[in-house]
Amino acid sequence: MNQWKKWLKELNLTLSKEQEQQFETYAHELVEYNKNVNLTRITDKDEIYEKHFYDSLLASQCYEFDQVETMIDVGGGAGFPGMPLKIAYPNIKLTVLDSSKKRIQFLEHLADVLNIDGVSFVHARAEDGARDVNHRDQYDVAIARAVARMPVLAEYCLPFVKPQGVWVALKGKSGEEEAEEAQEAIRLLQGSVTDHHYFELPSESSERRIYVVGKKDVTPRTYPRKAGTITKKPLGL
Repeated sequence: MNQWKKWLKELNLTLSKEQEQQFETYAHELVEYNKNVNLTRITDKDEIYEKHFYDSLLASQCYEFDQVETMIDVGGGAGFPGMPLKIAYPNIKLTVLDSSKKRIQFLEHLADVLNIDGVSFVHARAEDGARDVNHRDQYDVAIARAVARMPVLAEYCLPFVKPQGVWVALKGKSGEEEAEEAQEAIRLLQGSVTDHHYFELPSESSERRIYVVGKKDVTPRTYPRKAGTITKKPLGL
């Protein structure tokens, strides 16, 4: 995996042998578990490293994760981007929230196999989890990748973020358009875009845009709304 080492160097990330092995085991477990539970369409090892691991770790170029204490991955699926970031930054206390029990069971299995501490998993819809006092306005960082368009995703993610914390949104080529659409939703949820970055995946040159959204105050009581309303009538649209 010379390419992987090159990519890590480009990201200015140095991994221990244990961390390297955790990524290796992650890739293996993802492929094996995927034979029985649909977790990802990407099962080629090189593609897993580029389109899941490297793609997740791009967020490290946009925020100082070595300073993060608590983070929630909203709609974490098979663990991206939260689990690769947790492997690279063991200091993070990670919570992964997902509405699929099967995906949560995979992540629980993965955490056990990887022998990772400081990670917990919540089986819930985002709008329900964000109404729970144990999660609402509680996290330094909320992060999400490919869950929904940004006006919808804002209402899923920002309610989890504590004042002065951030939401990090990992988007594809439509990110610029989505960020424009999401301006009013972000404002209503006490946020503002503080930074954004453009990347390309190294092999296939797919576009990636990452937005960092700061949060100024606690979530207004009105939000998040019910699931059907969030998706049918996105804030600000």
